[in-house]
Amino acid sequence: MEFLGIVGFGLSSIAYLVFILLIFAARNKSLLAQWTILSALSTLVANAVAGMQIKLGFSLQWVMLADGIKIACWSILLLICNTELTSLRRLLSNYHIRQYAVIWLLLMSGAWLATYSFNFSYQFLFLLFIVLNLWTLVLLEQLFRSADDHVRWAIWPLVIALASISVFDFVMYAQATMVDGIDFDFWFSRGFVALIIVPLLLVSIRRIKNGSVRIFVSRQVVFYSSILMMAGVYLLIMAFAGYVINYIGGKWGSVVSVGFLMLSIIVLMTLLITESLRRKLKVFIAKNFFANRYEYRDEWLDLIEKIETTSAQGYYQMATSIMMSKLNAQSGAIIKKRNDLHFDCQFKDGLELTQAFDLQLALLSEFCIKKGWIVDVDEYEITPSMYSGLTLDIDLCRSFNVRIIVPIFIGKAFYGLFVLGRIKELKQLNWEDRDLLFAVSKQLGNFISLNEANDELAEAKQFDAFNRMSAFLVHDLKNVQAQLSLITTNAEKHRDNPEFIDDVFETVESATERLTRVLTQLRNKKMASAGKMNVEIATVLEKVVEQRNVDSPKVHIVQSDNCLLAIDKEKFHSVLNHLIQNAQEATSDDGWVKVNLTSSENQICISISDNGCGMTADFIEQRLFKPFDTTKGNAGMGIGVYEAKQFIESLAGSIKVTSIEHEGTTFKISLPINDT
Repeated sequence: MEFLGIVGFGLSSIAYLVFILLIFAARNKSLLAQWTILSALSTLVANAVAGMQIKLGFSLQWVMLADGIKIACWSILLLICNTELTSLRRLLSNYHIRQYAVIWLLLMSGAWLATYSFNFSYQFLFLLFIVLNLWTLVLLEQLFRSADDHVRWAIWPLVIALASISVFDFVMYAQATMVDGIDFDFWFSRGFVALIIVPLLLVSIRRIKNGSVRIFVSRQVVFYSSILMMAGVYLLIMAFAGYVINYIGGKWGSVVSVGFLMLSIIVLMTLLITESLRRKLKVFIAKNFFANRYEYRDEWLDLIEKIETTSAQGYYQMATSIMMSKLNAQSGAIIKKRNDLHFDCQFKDGLELTQAFDLQLALLSEFCIKKGWIVDVDEYEITPSMYSGLTLDIDLCRSFNVRIIVPIFIGKAFYGLFVLGRIKELKQLNWEDRDLLFAVSKQLGNFISLNEANDELAEAKQFDAFNRMSAFLVHDLKNVQAQLSLITTNAEKHRDNPEFIDDVFETVESATERLTRVLTQLRNKKMASAGKMNVEIATVLEKVVEQRNVDSPKVHIVQSDNCLLAIDKEKFHSVLNHLIQNAQEATSDDGWVKVNLTSSENQICISISDNGCGMTADFIEQRLFKPFDTTKGNAGMGIGVYEAKQFIESLAGSIKVTSIEHEGTTFKISLPINDT
């Protein structure tokens, strides 16, 4: 246990030395920073004295004296935080600081005087440290309780660190008071406890901004200090392992332990000169102990502003320009992957990539999909081992002036590559550059995906509008065909009848008007509509019935009241024709279809009934009036009933359907009578 005690106190001394160097190198002259250095220094001294006491065997009172000074330093630091003191003069004149110093001095003097007066009894010293540690816990509680949420976030690691030490010592000295002696298992563990809390102290000090203790020192200083601390910890662990080997190895133990220690040193030197380890350590230090090169909030706002304000002919050009601006690239392109060997250049600015470069693009895409890395051609040329699994033709990349390749991912799917060239004043990408480029690439990828989706949606809407128009046109052509088929059907029987000839000319004239309207729609790519006129509804109904009676079953008009209505005659004729045709198609040849026209003061009612197959309630509710949904297969467009409903509702009317499956259906149309 003594050896473990020496190791623990030694490691903690090294840790606090590095901690002091980090704060000292920041050259912060605030009172909080200076007193933090003093507190850490007192802790270093206390741990060093404790370690030497184990080795040299002098009195524990010297260790306790150093511990007492250490507790005073950390407690005054808490008071400085609580009172927001900013100068040494104000520190010396502050009432709370002077009060603490006086009471601490009296307690320390009284305890040591009592110890010497009562034959070096340690009971008084045990009680002293119970009081001092309890006092520290009270100060911690007051500091944390009086802080707001932001300050609590900054100081909670400091509070936990100091509270851990105080609670540990409080328990140890309380037990020592009860059994009249220190449990040295506790005592030898104090060094490890002091070591464990160092990261918490570092985190808290990095967060404290108002106190001006924010670590921002030379990266090289921190890097080599960290290397030194790692080496010290490693050698201490290896020394402990050598001690164990020596202890259990008998007479050959010394030789084996020395050989093991030499091997450990060789391994350490090998690790220290390994470039990958050094690089990873530098990135870790830069990420955790230094302010970032880029302020990501500003970069985010700048990216949004560029997306909103950049004057570009298309979103590919906009995305490429934004990516080029992040590295001041003089040329660039955005490449979209179609398949493993085919790539499309969506936009290029000063960068000509021919098919000769497609193989390199394929290799880069495969590498980026696997690794998700940004490729720096200059870095690849110097250290190709960093890009394991990637084979590039450097000369070819130089000939096409390619320097940086940034992958584009949309979600987890690989989209393509930003290829950048001719970058001024860029020696080599560091981890911050890469993080920024990844963030910008991710956002631009989503931006491109959104715009491509909008383009596809707009194109789909255009096709949908065209298909809808085509469906209505085909429906109109079917009506024209029905009119003309009526002529051909009755021609042989009535060709010598003058009235039939008149009807033929009238029908041809109507068909001509319909075809003219169809051609107009095709030219203007929109639906054309005829004007309203006063129409005798009974006359229109009779003509429709006459036209439909070419087919079976025959249609019978049960009642037909005379009434005028301002309406689009051709459209109304088409609607009635379609509804009656549907009734005939749903009814067998020996069935019946009946039409009834009635009028009142302000309303016209037309009912079309049949005794055909009928419809279910679900079909009427979910499918009957749905456009482009038909039960006729390729023979129907699925818009007849939909068109009827839209037309009737445009006249402020209504259409209602009642149907019983296998019994029949009734369509009831209600139209208001208007004066125009």
